[in-house]
Amino acid sequence: MFADKTVVVTGASSGIGRATALAFAREGASVVLVSRDQAALEAVAAEAAGPTTVVAADVMATDTPARVVQAATERFGGIDVLVNTAGIIGTASTDQTPDELFDRMFAINVRAPFRLMREAFPHIKARQGNVVNVSSVNGLRAFAGVAVYCSSKAALDHLTRCAALDWAPHGVRVNCVNPGVTVTNLHRRGGMDETRYAAFLERAKETHPLGRPGRADEIADAVLFVASDRAGWMTGDTIAVDGGRHLTCLR
Repeated sequence: MFADKTVVVTGASSGIGRATALAFAREGASVVLVSRDQAALEAVAAEAAGPTTVVAADVMATDTPARVVQAATERFGGIDVLVNTAGIIGTASTDQTPDELFDRMFAINVRAPFRLMREAFPHIKARQGNVVNVSSVNGLRAFAGVAVYCSSKAALDHLTRCAALDWAPHGVRVNCVNPGVTVTNLHRRGGMDETRYAAFLERAKETHPLGRPGRADEIADAVLFVASDRAGWMTGDTIAVDGGRHLTCLR
């Protein structure tokens, strides 16, 4: 499905990013793997079914967009698809969120995708490619205790819609995939210990109408569909892949 295509995936060392990178590789893509964790990226590259190149970089760093685009164009000649999966979560109510946490979440969840989209756009335009941003059900619905995370994902959703309008005349599509609770390291890295995380996943059986949390490969499947020619008339969409979570009221 993606033979002769070049795909850039941020956050590729773990979770949804890793699953997405491996899925693209299985479908014939050349994949640019981006993350801070060099060793984990090399492990993903070793597991991938096709050609890859590794860019160990912090998505917040000033030079990262240029480094990523240079790696893609020098190794594979261009960019067809950009997938922004790198993100963080922080748990705090609105009145308890410090400036540092606010700034960090918006820097990683919004500013970093924006800067990489902007840098990659000329190359994606040249190939009539597309962008897929991995957002969250939290961008579609409000939840207590994660005000800034929700706000950052809502901002990413709206950035997606605005870019879709800006770039439609150039034949470039921009879409979002919005997962519900998915089994990854996101929440552990956000501060949950193992006991709290186990309880969180158990609670997901009640809060998601399909009765379970999601798997990273299920989100990756949705990303691949949206990035493929089969979705060629879709742009500016926020696609919930969340076991029905976005359909529910406060529970």
